[in-house]
Amino acid sequence: MAKRARGSLVPDSAALELAIDLFRSLAFPGFFAAQPSGASATVEHNVEQLVRCLVPQVFAAMHVQASSTHNSAANSQSLTAPQAPKMAQEKNASATQAAQVVAKLVSAIPNIRALLAADAAAAFDGDPAAQSVDEVILCYPGVQALIVHRFAHELHGFGAPLVPRMLAEIAHRRTGIDIHPGATIGAGLFIDHGTGVVIGQTTVIGKRCKIYQGVTLGAKSIEQDESGRARKNYKRHPTLQDHVTVYAGATILGGDTVIGAGCVIAGGVFLTESVPAEHMVHGPRAEITLRSKGDSL
Repeated sequence: MAKRARGSLVPDSAALELAIDLFRSLAFPGFFAAQPSGASATVEHNVEQLVRCLVPQVFAAMHVQASSTHNSAANSQSLTAPQAPKMAQEKNASATQAAQVVAKLVSAIPNIRALLAADAAAAFDGDPAAQSVDEVILCYPGVQALIVHRFAHELHGFGAPLVPRMLAEIAHRRTGIDIHPGATIGAGLFIDHGTGVVIGQTTVIGKRCKIYQGVTLGAKSIEQDESGRARKNYKRHPTLQDHVTVYAGATILGGDTVIGAGCVIAGGVFLTESVPAEHMVHGPRAEITLRSKGDSL
């Protein structure tokens, strides 16, 4: 159930932790849940559990959003008599909308599973240390982060407030990989090692890309609106076209920065401009000198 805080419903983090476990079971049946009566029965049971788990959380998030809107409009004043029935109607509408959003997510599960199968295959194909796809699914933090992202991204696209971001932050804590649910990611992304990877809200990543630890796909200096607040709803983060590799510690910034298909970005590069397809970007080469006795950094 959603919890109450200061008189308002808020999504329950523990319930969302359960939702993530159900995402994993649905993404890769048999890897993260027991199958007492066959894979299909388990999938059906997990779908039912997911619906029961998520609908109250999405409803609570919609309640938070509506309450924030009303508080802003009323400047935190108490409700007048005409306002109360309106809020009751909106509450009923939110319950219906929450159920519709989760139903859309359930309908998207086959497509999500196909994307995640491509992600796992890309990790196996791209890592010589991987002994099997099973190892990749069970062990690799990049795959775990993408499981959550694929589901959270769909919820985000279907209009669920707050819950997708909470899911993303749970995955961030679990894996060290920070992917905003708004980021658009094509099939077959391999996030190797993953620690410290940041993928911003308006990032677009094409098919079969590879990203190593410590990579930031971020924004340049944040634009402000007339009131001095951070400007929203515009593309702030870069685009990686298909088959781009970004090595460890590279930083790529800017909504107008496009890395062309087949490019390789070397480790430690700081990049704020577009790169044509099939190019390599690297920084100055390290200088190697003979160390004299007593030399130190």
